[in-house]
Amino acid sequence: MTSINDPKPESFQLSQLINDTRYRSYTFQFIALIVLFFLVGYLYLNLVENLRTAGLDISYEFLGEPAGYDINQRLVEYNSQSSHWRASVVGVLNTLLVAFVGCILATIFGVTAGVLRLSNNWIVAKLMAVYVEIFRNVPVLIWILIINAIFLIALPQPKAFKARGGNPPEAEMLWDSFAFTGRGIYAPKPVFETGSWVVVAVFILSIIGVFAYRRYAKFALYTNGRDLPRGWPSLAILFVPAILAYFVMGSPIGLEYPELKGFNFKGGIWARGSFVALTFALAIYTGAFIAENVRAGILAISKGQTEAAAALGIRPGRIMSLVILPQALRVIIPPMISNFLNLTKNSSLAIAVGYMDITGTLGGITLNQTGRAIEAILLLMAFYLAISLGISAIMNVYNNSIKLKER
Repeated sequence: MTSINDPKPESFQLSQLINDTRYRSYTFQFIALIVLFFLVGYLYLNLVENLRTAGLDISYEFLGEPAGYDINQRLVEYNSQSSHWRASVVGVLNTLLVAFVGCILATIFGVTAGVLRLSNNWIVAKLMAVYVEIFRNVPVLIWILIINAIFLIALPQPKAFKARGGNPPEAEMLWDSFAFTGRGIYAPKPVFETGSWVVVAVFILSIIGVFAYRRYAKFALYTNGRDLPRGWPSLAILFVPAILAYFVMGSPIGLEYPELKGFNFKGGIWARGSFVALTFALAIYTGAFIAENVRAGILAISKGQTEAAAALGIRPGRIMSLVILPQALRVIIPPMISNFLNLTKNSSLAIAVGYMDITGTLGGITLNQTGRAIEAILLLMAFYLAISLGISAIMNVYNNSIKLKER
């Protein structure tokens, strides 16, 4: 009787790091990493030595010194006696605000224009084509300056909202709540009182509930074929609980309306004209690139998908949302990540319209006042690297969630 024994596994040997294809790529990558590490270390030590020879040392103590300048728009408390570090934080928040709002608006503009470019209406399709070609082929800085100039010229100044000598005012507020002026947009400001956190918490839970319901509706459609309504249930889940909590808690959230006092508005929320023009310019410019990504993603889907869905009696809108876009997203998302990154980095042009972002504070006034160019530039590089990697990580997580799952 003979028995067949399994061969014993071979013991690992150092020669396998070069000769074995299973380990060779890792070996070369590790060697490249070591070389890069030593190269960066050499360059850094060389920089420090040259600065020391010139009587300069890398130091970040200047961040604790008083800034001595004002910032026109800020999301946190700041004055001219605050530190350079505080000024940098204000600039970072201003940059993140432009990037966040700009990415949302660019997505709306891009998706809308990309879908309309494929419209059967000849006029609509050509108008979207003109929009895409004009904005894609003109530098973004020019569009920022043009849109800022249009805002300054087309919109009235605050004094135009005041009646003179019994005459009606030259301009009126929208719903007695919003004022669109050359200095910016004035809107009501929420005022939170005791118990308002309950309403906010309920609203946050309602948002989670909307996503949960839409996920369940999608699951029911794909598993049981039940087409549950999504529009009005989502709105009901989003607003009804929050409205009930608002009245149960005794209306703890109020509004502070902007009022014209003297030659300017007081109270409410003020979005400076430079912020509005910069964000709108970046959004509409980036939206033109996203529109082409959307159009390419939709065209990448076979027409047979649309014809098959139409043969089943599915409405055109549902075909787009349930059949075409879910498949097209796998083509759209990767280049859209690059567009979001470009929008964030293009926000560094904010100084052209007087908007104080991180480039205008840390990389502008702070750098010129302290003379710490290397330190300021290194911090700027670290910030833009961190925000770019953060955006890429978030979008890659979403991209992995929608990719095809193979067995």
